[in-house]
Amino acid sequence: MHIPRHFEVTDDDQIFAFIEANGFGQLISSVQGKLFSSHIPFLLSSDKQKLVGHLAKQNPQHSDIDTQSVLVTLQGPHAYISPSWYRSPGVPTWNYQAVHIYGVCQVFDDREKLKKLIESLTGKYESSFQVPWQPDYKASMLGAIIGIEITIDEIQGKFKLSQNRPAKDKQRVIEQLSKSGSINLARAMRRNG
Repeated sequence: MHIPRHFEVTDDDQIFAFIEANGFGQLISSVQGKLFSSHIPFLLSSDKQKLVGHLAKQNPQHSDIDTQSVLVTLQGPHAYISPSWYRSPGVPTWNYQAVHIYGVCQVFDDREKLKKLIESLTGKYESSFQVPWQPDYKASMLGAIIGIEITIDEIQGKFKLSQNRPAKDKQRVIEQLSKSGSINLARAMRRNG
């Protein structure tokens, strides 16, 4: 990913917090010589060295991905930025947050490991519900998926949040984003001021 220096994120804690908060991403690899992408939820391991997730066995990506170098892209809030919002001259652009994770993928089909993965995923995403769903997987259900574990080699973080604009322009962008319903992006701009 092309990252101008003023948009680069190098703070590990900030990047890992972003991964935890924006765990739904694209798993990109090669399938029979062609690029292939699956949109799936990921979990960051407790030691922050791996991403884990799963694919349906019907998904052709799982058959070629073992030991392959892969790219995972995660995206945070994003929105169009109109130059009419600036006090100084500008051009139309897009503000966004993105993290790219490179690593080597390994697949697993151990039932206990798959069960723990599903329990961790559902625990994370069901925790905000008043009555969280409790996993009750039958063996046939677990048999329909394959686990993936990506050992992280490199992480790139890019938060393009008008850091290259004067302070008055940034403030106006935050105001306009807040008015237009892009509250999460406005918050990200305030945090990363």
